[in-house]
Amino acid sequence: MQTRHLHYLLITALGAVFFIPFIGSSHLFDWDEINFAESAREMILTGNYATVQINYQPFWEKPPLFFWMQVLSMKLFGVFEAGSSFSPEFGARFPNAIIGIITLLVFYHIGKKLYNPKFGILWVLGYVGSFTPHLYFKSGIIDPTFNLFIFLGIWFLSQSLSITGTFLTPHKKRYAMLSGLFVGLAILTKGPVGGLIWGLTFVTYWGVNRFSKQILLDALKPVFIAIGIAFLVACIWFGLSIYQNGWGLFLEFIQYQIRLLTTGDAGHEQPFYYHFLVVLVGCFPISVLAIRAMMPTRDVYQANIEAELFKKWMLYLFWVVMILFTIVKTKIVHYSSMAWFPVSFLAAYHVYQILEGQWKWSKWVSFGLIFIGCTMAIALTAVPLVGQYATQIIPYIKDDFAVANLQAKVTWNGWEQYIGLSYLVGVVVLVWQHKIKELYLLTAICLFLYSAIVVRKIEGYSQRAAISFYESLKGQDVYVEPIGFKSYAQLFYFQKQPNQPLRTEAYLLNEPHLDKPAYFVMKITADSATKANPNLQLIKEENGFLFYKRK
Repeated sequence: MQTRHLHYLLITALGAVFFIPFIGSSHLFDWDEINFAESAREMILTGNYATVQINYQPFWEKPPLFFWMQVLSMKLFGVFEAGSSFSPEFGARFPNAIIGIITLLVFYHIGKKLYNPKFGILWVLGYVGSFTPHLYFKSGIIDPTFNLFIFLGIWFLSQSLSITGTFLTPHKKRYAMLSGLFVGLAILTKGPVGGLIWGLTFVTYWGVNRFSKQILLDALKPVFIAIGIAFLVACIWFGLSIYQNGWGLFLEFIQYQIRLLTTGDAGHEQPFYYHFLVVLVGCFPISVLAIRAMMPTRDVYQANIEAELFKKWMLYLFWVVMILFTIVKTKIVHYSSMAWFPVSFLAAYHVYQILEGQWKWSKWVSFGLIFIGCTMAIALTAVPLVGQYATQIIPYIKDDFAVANLQAKVTWNGWEQYIGLSYLVGVVVLVWQHKIKELYLLTAICLFLYSAIVVRKIEGYSQRAAISFYESLKGQDVYVEPIGFKSYAQLFYFQKQPNQPLRTEAYLLNEPHLDKPAYFVMKITADSATKANPNLQLIKEENGFLFYKRK
């Protein structure tokens, strides 16, 4: 077998080993994971694949492409069929595991094209062996898929524009069309922000080159071709939605996107440096390694014009994402996850230069890797210890809900903290010896073990009591609703069926003659007046949640 084919097979196996096992071992997490999986479940039940729904009502926040992927996965594994050996959680998360494998193959292919197979492998190992990039491929949220489409859109645009001249050669046209295809898929995945990031990255490229008239002329035809293709791809759903539902749902979708960019959701208004901190800590170790490659340097690979140009595109993309989502009022971890792609490339660039003997190892890199790595290792070690010694820690916690969470009956074996401690020792030893590839593998193994063993236990404290209650009512003809907090878990885990009447919270709490029983879930921190409602009968209290039934 040829070496290049072997590399692709090994990378596929690497992704499958790290991203697929245990993805169904813990419940989906509120909000996003359950939100998206519920939309896919409702598509299956209603047979309506053109309109995204939540609680069987139009959901204008997201286009449907990722939900279609989840639908295919759920149907493929029969997760809602009796006797299925696959859980709904597995079906919801499996698409991102596949996207993760494809992403690694894309990195290797591009790295090999720009430099050589060694660079491609460094890029792959860096992404597998970093915290948030690794963990997101084991999740059921939209962003890993969205980010891959945006990245490919920018890659093919950069390839198109690397062919100078206003004449539209076949290669230039093909790259432009592929760029538009992937931007269109990104828009179908998460909305117009996909086109916005792509467009701002091109404008940054043009602006850095002093808004050169020649660059504009060279780019005019490819950019318009890409925009046209992206528009046609996006119309697959937007046009169908407008045809079926009129302009109302589409206008609500656009209004939501504008509101998301200009106003902050409650609880998600963070300081301006939030995303920089998230990327620095969350993308360890590639975040530390990427910093040097962001600085102006006299590189020995200046003769490799294509590679150096793409490095600039990665810098443009990084700063577009970071500045854009710093400006956006609502700040959530995955909003800046698109920046992880250029960060991973720049880290691979740095390590490659060192391995080729062109750059020397910096003591500041060692300091950054050890400081952040040890901080992460201490956090990984602390979580199991908090669970094991909850009784001793509770007196020092002032949050009533957190105290009640820690009283959950979660079984610890007593050795889980050694995952973090082993990682701490490994980080220090490997950084001291300048063994970065080994550090990547150590991080990937640590995250694999942690997600398989510890995350499931963490979920036992945070939400399992409420989800178990919803599951206990599955199949019964009842109402079940959370009161005082936002959740989608009651829809997915109760498996609410279509064609049921919508009832407001006030109606369910106060209507004298309900047509069927109603159950409610509150947090112990809920408003005392609501908890004292004379129509409610407390069934039980468990791990910070109160469970009621209408009298």
